[in-house]
Amino acid sequence: MAVHDFRAQRLYCDVPLHPGADIQCAVDQSNYLINTLRMGLGDEILVFNGREGEWLAKITQVKKKASALTAIEQVREQSSGPNIEYYFAPLKRARLDYMVQKATEMGVARIQPVYTAHTVPNRVNVERMQANIIEAAEQCGILRVPIGVQPVKLTRIIETWDSNRLLIFADEAADIASPIEALQSLRDEPCAIIIGPEGGFSSDERDLLLRQPFTRRISLGPRIMRADTAAVAALALVNAVIGDWQ
Repeated sequence: MAVHDFRAQRLYCDVPLHPGADIQCAVDQSNYLINTLRMGLGDEILVFNGREGEWLAKITQVKKKASALTAIEQVREQSSGPNIEYYFAPLKRARLDYMVQKATEMGVARIQPVYTAHTVPNRVNVERMQANIIEAAEQCGILRVPIGVQPVKLTRIIETWDSNRLLIFADEAADIASPIEALQSLRDEPCAIIIGPEGGFSSDERDLLLRQPFTRRISLGPRIMRADTAAVAALALVNAVIGDWQ
């Protein structure tokens, strides 16, 4: 199995990985191996835990609810990714799933739902969000798995913000029309992107963001985007200018 064969099947396993490590599969993982991938005893698959790189593992037990793997050797060392966190106002279920998956693919370190004045969904299924994060990581060859956390109000986020991390938000009234130009002066510093709800930030929230010394606003062009589209656009811009696409 090629070291960098991103077409190879991968499985996220939240256990320590080392030569000979015993990996007990959860019920859904067993079902995935046996019924979806049609794998059997002795077959090999890549496994990762988001901390210790990627490992080649062999199936050593095949049971409907209790399959097991044994780690053989490390095939890729752990890599990190850009020091970018992603904050967003929750969307309806399908679009939230999409946005979480895309943020994971873009390499963010943390995914944080944020309640704002115009947020419509009043609940976020964090367990489902984490499942989407893991699925995206498995499918895209990513080794770092973002942390998905419980929703927090925007005011609380601002009150407890680490001023060493830049907070970037989209604002159609940004002074600099070009987002690349607005980001050009930044280099290799921790940052976060926050995307507001469909109705945008309230005037009070926008004023709150603008008052903070740690915020930077960027324009996403002349067209109004849906929140999930804006997320992909903003993450692509930041990765290209100050992330790991350079």
